[in-house]
Amino acid sequence: MNKPRLSQRRVTNIYEQKKTWKRWLFLMALFIVGVSLWYTNLLVKNIARDERNKITTWANAIQQRVNLVNYTDDFFDQIRVEERKRVEILAEATEKMVEAGEDENILFYLSIISNNTSIPVILADPDGKIKEARNVDFNTDSVRRFTPELLKEFSVYPPLKLDYYSGNLVYFYYKDSKLFSELKVVLDDLVESFFKEVVNNSASVPVIITDSSRSNLVAWGQIDTTRLKEAGYVSHLVNEMSKYNEPIEIVIADQKRYIYYQDSFLLTQLRYFPYIQLAIIGIFLLVSYLLFSIARRSEQNQVWVGLAKETAHQLGTPLSSMMAWVEYLKSRDVGEGTIEELEKDVNRLNTVAERFSKIGSVANLKPENLVEVVYNSVDYLKTRTSQKVNFVIRPERKTVIPAYLNAPLFDWVIENLVKNAVDAMAGQGTLTLEITEDDKRIYLDISDTGKGMSKKQFSTVFKPGYTSKTRGWGLGLSLTRRIITENHNGKIFVKSSAAGKGTTFRIILKK
Repeated sequence: MNKPRLSQRRVTNIYEQKKTWKRWLFLMALFIVGVSLWYTNLLVKNIARDERNKITTWANAIQQRVNLVNYTDDFFDQIRVEERKRVEILAEATEKMVEAGEDENILFYLSIISNNTSIPVILADPDGKIKEARNVDFNTDSVRRFTPELLKEFSVYPPLKLDYYSGNLVYFYYKDSKLFSELKVVLDDLVESFFKEVVNNSASVPVIITDSSRSNLVAWGQIDTTRLKEAGYVSHLVNEMSKYNEPIEIVIADQKRYIYYQDSFLLTQLRYFPYIQLAIIGIFLLVSYLLFSIARRSEQNQVWVGLAKETAHQLGTPLSSMMAWVEYLKSRDVGEGTIEELEKDVNRLNTVAERFSKIGSVANLKPENLVEVVYNSVDYLKTRTSQKVNFVIRPERKTVIPAYLNAPLFDWVIENLVKNAVDAMAGQGTLTLEITEDDKRIYLDISDTGKGMSKKQFSTVFKPGYTSKTRGWGLGLSLTRRIITENHNGKIFVKSSAAGKGTTFRIILKK
């Protein structure tokens, strides 16, 4: 006698064990995910540190290159000063030679002028006719007069006006020497190459270089050039870059510049990689759980349908035999009361077989008076239930509340809920069935005055195999939910429950 009860208890505890397994599996999954994220985050931090060191090295290299360029610029300034002095000496020597008297020695001035091998000079009359030229890059035999281009080239410095032979004026034109011009080109190339090297950096970081106003771009690199023309984009970019790194202020070729830079795209990706990984793992686990749940539910459905149909098939043979025995007893003058009760039980068994045969099939719903169906079900159960149970049904029997039902299946729902309620009250108490409605739905509340249940049991009671009784297999409420949700497109749930006060189940049907 104890073996069946022990196996029933094992079935009862299966969901407690399942919860324990789920908790352990969940903790193991959290541990694996946590270790994976920790290790990934560690790798990301190491790579990010290397990337940051690379950027810092790049920024320091920029500062050193700025110092080199500025040193070169200072050196060129010194050459510029020396070249300017030479030009001034040459111009002064020419002027002194022209102004020298007949008895004055002009050999010194001639020596200065003749030693000029780099400064381009031109002597021309007021009409622009070239009288003498030296160190120029044009043919003096073919070019005898100032052209507009030539005049523009030699107008960098104002010409000296010299008086030749009592009122005959000549103009002394000059410009920077070839050496100084070449050095200036070298310096400009050096500054330009510096900007190119900054924006085309090996650290692959987005860079912009602005002027002293911090609003006008001088150069840029690793930037979406299609957006540079958008209004306010440059100022927005400057503000964003300032949040990440302090701009590098440089003074190059006597002009102040600001270098703004941002973390590289790789570093940005690495920063968000652990969160993306966590999201992907979460989505994968969620999808896997849903797929396994669907597969498990489908397998359970197949087992339920097969079991139900096999049960209906097994009941068919003894039912036919029992119907024949009822007819036989009628011919033997057995009491009418006995025959009537036997017929009720045979009809009930026939109804049970019909219920099982309909599991897994599309239910044929017909318009029924829900109040009448409930009263009929309770009338049958009253005679087979303890007399200490007080049944209360609202509203009155004459009330009509139409609903689309499959009467045999819905009668099974009422039977299961009533039997559970009676067991919960230990065969003594009040069982209330109340039907209400609104514009769209019909509500059936079944309340008992039994021992009640905890909130964590609200959803568990509908699981197959769950039961709090020492006998029974925990299938009644599971079948009840399937009939309501799948066959009647409704809902059933525990509306309320309190320890020692009872439980209320609610069924919701669409009108």
